[in-house]
Amino acid sequence: MRSHLLNGLTAEHYRRSVTEGVERVAAKLATTDRPFTGVTVDALSPRIGDIDLDRPLGDTTAALDELEDVYLRDAIYFHHPRYLAHLNCPVVIPAVLGEAVLSAVNSSLDTWDQSAGGTLIERKLIDWTAARIGLGPAADGVFTSGGTQSNLQALLLAREEAKCDDLARLRVFTSEVSHFSVQKSAKLLGLGPDAVVAIPVGHDKRMQTLALAHELERCAKDGLVPMAVVATAGSTDFGSIDPLPEIAGLCARYDVWMHVDAAYGCGLLASLKYRDRIDGIERADSVTVDYHKSFFQPVSSSAVLVRDAATLRHATYHAEYLNPRRMVEERIPNQVDKSLQTTRRFDALKLWLTLRTMGADGIGQLFDEVCDLAQEGWKQLAADPRYHVVVEPALSTLVFRYIPSGVTDPAEIDRANLYARKALFASGDAVVAGTKVAGRQYLKFTLLNPETTTGDIAAVLDLIAGHAEQYLGVSLDRAS
Repeated sequence: MRSHLLNGLTAEHYRRSVTEGVERVAAKLATTDRPFTGVTVDALSPRIGDIDLDRPLGDTTAALDELEDVYLRDAIYFHHPRYLAHLNCPVVIPAVLGEAVLSAVNSSLDTWDQSAGGTLIERKLIDWTAARIGLGPAADGVFTSGGTQSNLQALLLAREEAKCDDLARLRVFTSEVSHFSVQKSAKLLGLGPDAVVAIPVGHDKRMQTLALAHELERCAKDGLVPMAVVATAGSTDFGSIDPLPEIAGLCARYDVWMHVDAAYGCGLLASLKYRDRIDGIERADSVTVDYHKSFFQPVSSSAVLVRDAATLRHATYHAEYLNPRRMVEERIPNQVDKSLQTTRRFDALKLWLTLRTMGADGIGQLFDEVCDLAQEGWKQLAADPRYHVVVEPALSTLVFRYIPSGVTDPAEIDRANLYARKALFASGDAVVAGTKVAGRQYLKFTLLNPETTTGDIAAVLDLIAGHAEQYLGVSLDRAS
């Protein structure tokens, strides 16, 4: 079995095995003509359930043959231009190369003696991102598993900086369309059930700052402690960006920690056209960025940034066997001193190779293209009498609803939209997302693929309408 250990003696075996795997994936990408096969859970489950993991196949080729049957054939392919559902981007080749390198070398980014140059590369990228944001010379941060972890760590720091022993008095303010991880983080941090105050949004799905000011004032009058305001720069459903300068002003007035969840909107940091849409982010105390959403990186590649590096001490614990206190005095850089995780992949390498190959402008150009596409898609929807579109996009998301002529029952329209989404997914012709707006069922395009065209959007809208009309036809037949 030692022949399967990666080392100097097995380097040729490693080269052959990885090459065979890469060739299979490349062939699959080249021949995939739709984002999904439409396979059902009931059809796929027995194939995987019948595999006896205690009886190995013996060689890589046989394992890859089996993998074709249980995974590659029916995977959902984000690179396809008609995958329009969630915040999943196609990935750039330099980042995939980085993934291969970091997996093979397998550095762990918790301590210097497990990563060496990997530590310095991650720190360089944190400094680069902080500079793009404009956080100032005292800024710092660390890579994370994703936006949820970044938001959790930011709110942990905010809780500690609030210096309030009575956790039940702490309040977190965020828009009603912010990410669910804000509520989840509050619970994990031991805050009370009323800790998160949802601030209403306007028709543009941006936080209403007058309402925020009112709630902050009421918080003070009620003897409560405003712990943090979480502004969203790219809401999951609408791509909406809260008014960051105004929110920053209120946070300064009330001495509240300002966190910006830019997990989605961080692509604007590299934008050549739309960077001004996140003006005000430089005034944040902490920022979440997900490179694996709008920097075209493989999952996972994310970070949390802070204005004041000293605040990261709230996540610091020392262990004699890993990062003893003396290492701080010896100026040995251990990233575990800043992180909620201990063992951690060298995910920063993917972004490093991307920047060194394509440059920030290359990333920004791709993100600008999907933002431009969303604008064109919004025009298509606004001009199409079959659809109601909720809001003009600030990033690359479109939320809309099929409105059939002659049907006035909102519940029946809900069912038609829900059916259309499910039927489209089952067909494999396209994948779209769904959500609810004011309690009603809507559909969603998340446009993160520069290869998607307005023609693809038009074709998918026709498919949705066709499935919805099919449902309504059957429904009317049953009613009669």
